[in-house]
Amino acid sequence: MHESNFVIFLAELTGTFGLLVAATGSIVYNGMMGGVLGIGFISIIHFVGLGAMIFLFGRYSMAHFNPAVTVAYFVAKYITAKQILVYVTAQAIGAFLGSLFVKYTFGDFAKLGLNSPNYDYPVGVFFGIEVLATLFLMGSILIAVNIKGLQTIFVSSIIAGTVALDVFFFGSVSGASMNPIRSLIPSLFTGMLSDLWLYWTAPFIGSVTVAFVFNVIKNRNKKFVKQ
Repeated sequence: MHESNFVIFLAELTGTFGLLVAATGSIVYNGMMGGVLGIGFISIIHFVGLGAMIFLFGRYSMAHFNPAVTVAYFVAKYITAKQILVYVTAQAIGAFLGSLFVKYTFGDFAKLGLNSPNYDYPVGVFFGIEVLATLFLMGSILIAVNIKGLQTIFVSSIIAGTVALDVFFFGSVSGASMNPIRSLIPSLFTGMLSDLWLYWTAPFIGSVTVAFVFNVIKNRNKKFVKQ
């Protein structure tokens, strides 16, 4: 592996590990405490954990920590096709180690932080909500990284804040994963795989849609500048 890809690999592995510990660990800890901490606590830990990982590793790998974000970055022409494997492999290993850490630190409470949609709603509703949550996530990412002169602390706050708000408002409907690998690993640990179809479709639809819109806007701006 080329040295730069090796740095990306390490950054994505470590960052995804931190994300899984924050995202699933907050849910598991809330379950261990009998649910008294609630969605507010879970959202705050998402914000703090993801914000810290973006701040620490964004300069090395652009802090994807999410295969849907990686594919969208490829569509938006930020990374090459060959790098997708580097990113996703690192994310899978980091997520596995993160779930392993949560399991043996806090236990198996709350199904190890498993994402689950609320079947009290029609499938079209929670599917659409998961797409929408990922639209907001990928939109915030591309906006934040394209604002010239924006300091890393603000980039990380914008992106982590979007995730935290998605979790707070949409978690009870769709599970608000926005991240296929974050959903996959707890599902494998618990053997509960029935909802993976949602988290391996909706996030990609949301993120890639934003990337295509970004490309259209970017190309139009280039033509405007040339004129």
